Amino acid sequence: MTEQAQGRLQGTGLAFLAGYVDTLGFLALFGLFTAHVTGNFILIGAALADSAHSSVLLKLLAFPAFIAGVVLARLLTAAYESRPQAALRPALLLEWVLLVGFMGFGLAATPVGSAPGPLAMTAGLLGACAMGVHSGVSKLLLAHLAPTSMMTGNVTQIVIDVVDLVRGARDPGLSVRFGKFVWPLAAFAIGCIGAAFAFHRLGFAALVVPCLILLGLMVSAGPAAAAQAQAHPL
Repeated sequence: MTEQAQGRLQGTGLAFLAGYVDTLGFLALFGLFTAHVTGNFILIGAALADSAHSSVLLKLLAFPAFIAGVVLARLLTAAYESRPQAALRPALLLEWVLLVGFMGFGLAATPVGSAPGPLAMTAGLLGACAMGVHSGVSKLLLAHLAPTSMMTGNVTQIVIDVVDLVRGARDPGLSVRFGKFVWPLAAFAIGCIGAAFAFHRLGFAALVVPCLILLGLMVSAGPAAAAQAQAHPL
């Protein structure tokens, strides 16, 4: 697989996964954003102002759980500092383990009821930790790709490039850059839609989809991924 094809596979796969997991967590666990710290801050403010909300503790704890995921990703990649090309598979494996835990505790908590109990709380925190690892891996090992969980910057860059294209600006890298950002954005959106339908049919078992995606990315993280990691060291 070429370097460009490898990058597109990783970017679209991880973006689909991020949109999917974030949407499923939102639907399953009282509006919890597993990947978006900003969204949880907004929901915490709203929940604190409304005494009828019983999920504020989960949203408060999701922030340190997300940070813990980033810390784990950094410590893992630091352990491979002399050979960063070898860090990607164990980092994706760590995210996979956390997502399997998210699914397992979610299934054990079903039906969740009107308030998050201990099992549902653990499921949500494992999901947030998994997405912290996801964000850390994107920054530390896949910085050559477009962001896969935060789409605001991607949309901004796409709009800038479209405006430049319409006004006839001569930028030889525009088409390459446009493709780099538009595919993850489309994959993220499809992941969000897919998760909504899958959760309503399968519940927490629908998390098997991102788990399978991570397994596929681990298998494909071969020579091309190693070359990219060497070109973009930690």
